[in-house]
Amino acid sequence: MKTFKKVLWVLAILLVLLIVGTAFFFNSLKPNYSGEQALEGLHGDVTVYYDSFGIPHIYAEQEEDAFRALGYVHAQDRLWQMELLRRVAIGRLSEVFGSDLVETDKFFLSLGIDENTKEAVKNLDANSPTAKLSNAYLEGINAFIEAGPKPVEFYLTGLELKPFTIEDVYNAVGYMAFSFAQAHKTDPLLTDIQNDFGSEYLADLTISSDTSTVWIKNFKNIGGDSVSLDLMSAVSRALKKLPIPQFEGSNSWVLGPDKTKSGKVILANDPHIGFAQPSVWYEAHINTPTYEKYGYHLAGVPFPLLGHDRNVAYGLTMFQNDDLDFYVEEANVSDSTLYKTETGWEKYKIVNKTIPVKDGDPISFSYKKTRHGPVLNGIAKQITGDKPIAMSWMYTKWDNQVLDALYGISHATNLNEFQGALPKIHAPGLNVMYGDAQGNVGWWAAAQLYQMPDSVSTKFFLDGTTGNQEPIRFLDFSENPSAINPPWNYVYSANNQPDSIAGMLYPGYYLPENRARRIVDLLEPKNDWDKESVSEMILDVTSSVNPELVRELIKLLDISHLNQEQLVLVDRLTNWDGSYPLDSQSAVLYHRCEYYILKNTFEDELGPEKFTQFLSTHLMKRQIAWGAIMKVGKWWDNIGTPNYKETRNDMVLKSFADAWGSLQKDLGSDTNEWTWDKVHTLEHKHPIGEVESLRKYFNIGPFPVEGSREVINNLTFPYDSTGYYKVSSGPSTRRIIDFSDIENSISILPTGQSGNPLSEHYDDQAEMFINGQFRKMMMNTTEIQESAKSLLVFKPKNK
Repeated sequence: MKTFKKVLWVLAILLVLLIVGTAFFFNSLKPNYSGEQALEGLHGDVTVYYDSFGIPHIYAEQEEDAFRALGYVHAQDRLWQMELLRRVAIGRLSEVFGSDLVETDKFFLSLGIDENTKEAVKNLDANSPTAKLSNAYLEGINAFIEAGPKPVEFYLTGLELKPFTIEDVYNAVGYMAFSFAQAHKTDPLLTDIQNDFGSEYLADLTISSDTSTVWIKNFKNIGGDSVSLDLMSAVSRALKKLPIPQFEGSNSWVLGPDKTKSGKVILANDPHIGFAQPSVWYEAHINTPTYEKYGYHLAGVPFPLLGHDRNVAYGLTMFQNDDLDFYVEEANVSDSTLYKTETGWEKYKIVNKTIPVKDGDPISFSYKKTRHGPVLNGIAKQITGDKPIAMSWMYTKWDNQVLDALYGISHATNLNEFQGALPKIHAPGLNVMYGDAQGNVGWWAAAQLYQMPDSVSTKFFLDGTTGNQEPIRFLDFSENPSAINPPWNYVYSANNQPDSIAGMLYPGYYLPENRARRIVDLLEPKNDWDKESVSEMILDVTSSVNPELVRELIKLLDISHLNQEQLVLVDRLTNWDGSYPLDSQSAVLYHRCEYYILKNTFEDELGPEKFTQFLSTHLMKRQIAWGAIMKVGKWWDNIGTPNYKETRNDMVLKSFADAWGSLQKDLGSDTNEWTWDKVHTLEHKHPIGEVESLRKYFNIGPFPVEGSREVINNLTFPYDSTGYYKVSSGPSTRRIIDFSDIENSISILPTGQSGNPLSEHYDDQAEMFINGQFRKMMMNTTEIQESAKSLLVFKPKNK
């Protein structure tokens, strides 16, 4: 008996030690927000005050020291995110996640981002401020890798930590650039429609923006092959598996002094990016005698893409210009190493790559390149057509000075310096928004634009053999759309069509007018805006377009065939104001009907796979309002019923019946339960959270959430047959910069500042974000010091 008790005591002690040891181990993986840390390369002490939301306020005497500390603190909160982001462009995700990501790695390697990076680094002046500050930042990251605790994701994946280099910075920016592109979603589909159905079907699509919709105004102050669907499917599959978010769209508006109560500029910005955990932006405030900036950083990128100080504020939205084209090449039938050009046959360049694969052998592959770019045939197994399809992308065609541009805009002290940095942004296309303490407001479409021959549409596959469908000139930056201090006293962007550029409308994949129209409708009549009213506007969940669409289509319903419950909801829908609160029944019925109108109109011609691809395009979003008011059109007829020609009326009646039946099946027969909170939810997913047993430890949510697609509070979702609207992208931050009270400007992140699941700042902003709350972006030194939650001091390692 005594022996048995001793055994029990030993087991109990071992269990306690195991629990204590496990707790101690996990506690050791938390970010360190206080104390002292030696850091090699510093010229003096750097003091980091962490506020109550874990945002670092970095004080240093020298700018390089501040960036070195920034790299360290950024890494200790976001190293896993940095690791994934640097791997995308160089095809190294399979090394982390296994063979399931091989197709994705092949695709991104074929883009040539890594080759463009090598060239950019070779041309970078090592003594330039861009290079010096970038290297200081990287030294900080690598110091954390050497001395800090390894994040838990590295233990779970078995991934080895390796130093970061300047190439990683460029590769991260390269991935961001491609994630803006839309041509790969749209051009193959339109080419298939052209080949399969002809011009009559194309005429009934909003391939170009409708001239009756709201466009961004300029103001110059002078004072056919089946391979296309295969390609589309291959690219979609590759992007779908990415473990990091993609950039989608954005809102921003900047109000001049004559539009605000205080007579000072106010800037609002909420870039729309795919939701994920951790969230995209890392906030940091740097203060040195020569430089101050409150900025928003991408993982592994030293310079903030969004930022402000006491003199200048700036934000970004996506331009959505067309900077990616597909060319159909002609292979030599007797010599597979040659392809045709207008001057004769040229040799393909052969590129060889190797992909390391977790728990498997490395995979070697090769692909061909023409003068236009990589030939996508053979890169993905879905692309099986005979004709070589080459992809021409502006990002890899031009000298890459994007990092210099980011340095320039983040260090500009006035409008002229800021504008001077923008021509260095060749891709991705960005709407750059600006405001300053002197009362200036500005908007520039920053991209290297080019002009095609008049008869050529870049929305379709181009002929790569004749030389007749090549750019005829590249536009000077002065010809890009812009507005500086326009007489209407504000600038804005909602990814909609800009007005004419250099006497032409530049092609792009612009979003419909919905958000733009609402922004203009709210801004125009009011001249006493303040921080509070702008913060209400950035949370607006009302569509100006959807109620008009409802009133147009609801007239087609035969109410004599509706039951009492249907009559009640149709009456509510008739009087709907287009808003999306959680208790809205009209929002639920509207979107279910809209989906079935799209399905019943397009799926019979396109088929299930192409229809699914259509739903992922901006073309579909533009088509909804424009197409629904088209009384006669080719798409209304169901080609599966050859003995009967359907009309718009038929499609509307069938779609309402389908929507009603599916809602009863999904949400029950009690229509009082058909509310927006039941179907519209947001969950922030971590790559490790894809493992069901780990989901609750890494993912945040799901939450029922107000808003919808293409309202100002743009919480968008993909349409599919489920009828549930899981939010996929939306505001990656909401920022409001008020130059009348710069130290009390406000912001919010979707989840939290830290990407470390063990940090208290992993999800401490998640519910605030859902509830439409904000927090202060602190800049007052005394307030920062007195309210700091913790203090971390970096000491020179050699002193």
